[in-house]
Amino acid sequence: MAAKLNPWVVWGLVKELRVAAEDTRPIQVSGVLASQLEQELARGGTPASVRTAGRVEGAAVLVRVLGGAPTEEDEQELREAKRAKVPVVAVQTGSDVLDVPYVLATDVVLCKPGVGFPVAEIAAAISARLGEGGTALAARLPVLREQVCDGLIERFARQNGIVGAAFFIPGTDFAVLTLNQIRLVLRLAAAHGVEIDQNRLPEVLATLGVGFGLRALARQALGVIPIAGWIVKGGIAYGGTRAVGEAARRYFAAQAATTFQHLAP
Repeated sequence: MAAKLNPWVVWGLVKELRVAAEDTRPIQVSGVLASQLEQELARGGTPASVRTAGRVEGAAVLVRVLGGAPTEEDEQELREAKRAKVPVVAVQTGSDVLDVPYVLATDVVLCKPGVGFPVAEIAAAISARLGEGGTALAARLPVLREQVCDGLIERFARQNGIVGAAFFIPGTDFAVLTLNQIRLVLRLAAAHGVEIDQNRLPEVLATLGVGFGLRALARQALGVIPIAGWIVKGGIAYGGTRAVGEAARRYFAAQAATTFQHLAP
């Protein structure tokens, strides 16, 4: 028998997202050409969500722009961010040097001279560092939204792929898979600045078809291919969650656009 979803758990996710939406910590940009990058990241969004001054402790993420080999000033601020447990993305404009103190090489974005800041790559690096924590920023900064949504969809699809492959008793994974899908949908709504309350949630989930069909497909896979059925189950859970995520992205993008049109003078 399939495990049932506890409605109070679902409502808890809604409240959790409301609390997350209240996180107004900005991106802090510093270093060479900081003002220029600040304008790029804030384009079309809330200007206060990106700043070039203030204490790094109050930032959601630090984006440090370097002009080559790290200077003593660069190292000092990067060290302060590490102590304050503030995630860091470094943008290297002066060379191809990836060796930046206190920053993983995967969190260093190279900027080729004369072509401007690679904003999409910087946004992707910020999204990767913040994970689900980037949701509130995406709602206020459209520049980040696509990359944050990409990261959310991939993260939850991968989680469900693992869950689908790991549960061998048909139906026992259904509640976990569906709960993850609901969490994904709520995160994507928040990333678009769309608020969902307990009254709208059932309508939205029914529209997006969250959880529908996955259990039946998984059972068929396990029955038809008993030896490698767990691989197929994992693939179905992964692909199904990605499909739900992409549908939710389009749905909330349309909702956000409609809201903007109504608010426009």
